[in-house]
Amino acid sequence: MAVVEVTSENKDYPVESAMVKGEMRGWRAADSGTQTIRLIFDQPQRLRRISLAFEETETERTQEFVLRWSGDGGRSFREIVRQQWNFSPPDTVREVEEYQVELSDVTVLELVIVPDISRGAARTSLRSLRVS
Repeated sequence: MAVVEVTSENKDYPVESAMVKGEMRGWRAADSGTQTIRLIFDQPQRLRRISLAFEETETERTQEFVLRWSGDGGRSFREIVRQQWNFSPPDTVREVEEYQVELSDVTVLELVIVPDISRGAARTSLRSLRVS
């Protein structure tokens, strides 16, 4: 249905772990800094729901992400949402977002994550990513 591209991946936490229902590991970046997860669909898709769950149990930080889509194979993008979230373990460790959308002819869905807007050495993780 789609090819998945990532800029960095911890071999013990592959991106597929964030996309398979029932999988508990999720995805983690191998490197610090901005990360991108890109779904490149084999055929244009109609999307109605996008669900994201992030988790941070160790480091206090402010994360920003941008979720965007393309209908022309990634030559241009339209932003769905840009959001910041403050992780403050042990109290605030999980961010869950559900977006109801009406998108047609989606060829690429892209998630760009800045794990620490102060440019610290944080590595990002994504518990789950679901689209329907």
